[in-house]
Amino acid sequence: MKKLISVIIAALLTLTLTASAFAAPVIGINQYGEHASLDNCREGFIQGLIDAGLTQDVDFEIKYENAGFDNAIASQIAQNFSANNVAIMCAIATPSATACFAAAEDKDIPVVFTAITDPVQAGLTEGNVTGTSDKLPVEAQLDLIRKLQPDAKTIGILYTTSEPNSVSAIAEYQEKAGEYGFTIEALGVTAQSEVTQATDTLIGKGVDCFSNLTDNNVVGVLSSVLEKTDEAGIPVYGSEVEQVKLGCVASAGIDYVQLGRQTGAMAAKILKGEASASDMPYETISEYGIYVNSDALAAFGIELPADIAEKAIESTEA
Repeated sequence: MKKLISVIIAALLTLTLTASAFAAPVIGINQYGEHASLDNCREGFIQGLIDAGLTQDVDFEIKYENAGFDNAIASQIAQNFSANNVAIMCAIATPSATACFAAAEDKDIPVVFTAITDPVQAGLTEGNVTGTSDKLPVEAQLDLIRKLQPDAKTIGILYTTSEPNSVSAIAEYQEKAGEYGFTIEALGVTAQSEVTQATDTLIGKGVDCFSNLTDNNVVGVLSSVLEKTDEAGIPVYGSEVEQVKLGCVASAGIDYVQLGRQTGAMAAKILKGEASASDMPYETISEYGIYVNSDALAAFGIELPADIAEKAIESTEA
């Protein structure tokens, strides 16, 4: 009997070791929160892995976690990925990226980030880390606003004071706004719960329009912001297509699915052993599209100039 038990235990151990040997490498995705642009990044990331010739659940396994826009939860997710020795951490948005980088550093787990405006300011350019930047085409956005609202003077922008992406974008807006005849009225918040009240404050300051960033706290409650600005008769310009679908009038922005696919291609090189994260500098998408919501434009009586109309992509939500 003892001999039989020993044989069974040995067989079980062999099966366990065999399963471990052939298990697909786990990619832990730490997404800061759920909104359309970050979701598009995740979907694009997985597609980028597949485009590179990898098969899900054979060549890689996805473990997806959502932090709900909570920095502490983003850190917990990253620590859990580290404890479970995932093959790669994919971080979507800056708070998740900095959390993953901190959790992965001691174990040298590669981190691949996406949807980060300024990796330099976020401290994500040295070490076993790489990814893609969603740096906003600020000058193109200012030019678009000027063409659609030739008499506008002041642009209101809401941003999170602790988010490096947003701080960097605000600095660029303030630096370049004067070249287009604008002043920037920027108002910082520390949490998502402050965004709607800050919207009222900016409306009260008499801004001519809002320009939205990729700030996660603001984007997470963009519908509430748009309710207030629509009632006040103030147009909002988005930073990417999903914000325009939601009700922003227009945007000079990037395609977040494509951004994710570019990130997935980088992660595929790591899985295949073709490159390490530390060998690949982060990449930035340089091309942008002009997205418009005809219904929103009409509600504000804004007409598209011919040169904008001929290249604009209609982005009204069906």
